[in-house]
Amino acid sequence: MSSVYFTMVIKLYGWLNENPMLKVVKKKEPRGRVRFLQDKEVCRLLTECRKLSYELYLCVLIALSTGARYSEILGLQWENVDLIHRQFNFLNTKNGEDRGVAITSVVYNELIKFKKVRNINSNYLFTTKNGKTTLYIRGQFEKALVNANITDFHFHDLRHTAASYLAKGGASLLEIATILGHKTLAMVQRYAHLTLNHTASVLETMNKEMFKNIKTDLSA
Repeated sequence: MSSVYFTMVIKLYGWLNENPMLKVVKKKEPRGRVRFLQDKEVCRLLTECRKLSYELYLCVLIALSTGARYSEILGLQWENVDLIHRQFNFLNTKNGEDRGVAITSVVYNELIKFKKVRNINSNYLFTTKNGKTTLYIRGQFEKALVNANITDFHFHDLRHTAASYLAKGGASLLEIATILGHKTLAMVQRYAHLTLNHTASVLETMNKEMFKNIKTDLSA
């Protein structure tokens, strides 16, 4: 921000001839931390979450299936859950935009069961018994991690886990960015190496179609 202020001073008041901040070499930002669960870890975590509470289990299930942030999930109200069109509507997200994400079959079935026993004292999905505040999930989540023998892991890493499974499942970086709510592809470049197999498969299919009438055997 200092550079912006110096520029303003130069343009508005003419106190300086040049912006001294332009000579300052900026350090490169460190690459974001990436830790995601393996298949067996996912199973262990969900099992332990369900033992502790159904709300914790459903919250983690939503995080894994959508890549949504902790605040987005805890901020969900029933009016944001479109069970007819099977879509979550996350409002006022971190990037300032609303985002719709599909409700997968597994999560849909759990939501149908959960709605039957929902807390009628609040419109929020995850709320205390009196309905006045949302649940504090992190404490139980930390306990579930210990019980599942999972180390070096945070709730936000569920978002990385969702993205990694999307990449390995064949989603493009653009599709991952759209689902996670990133405005640019820069934030999802960390998953690029996981999409290599899918990219190779797409190219192979394209090449077969493009060169199907071309003889590649020069001796023929």
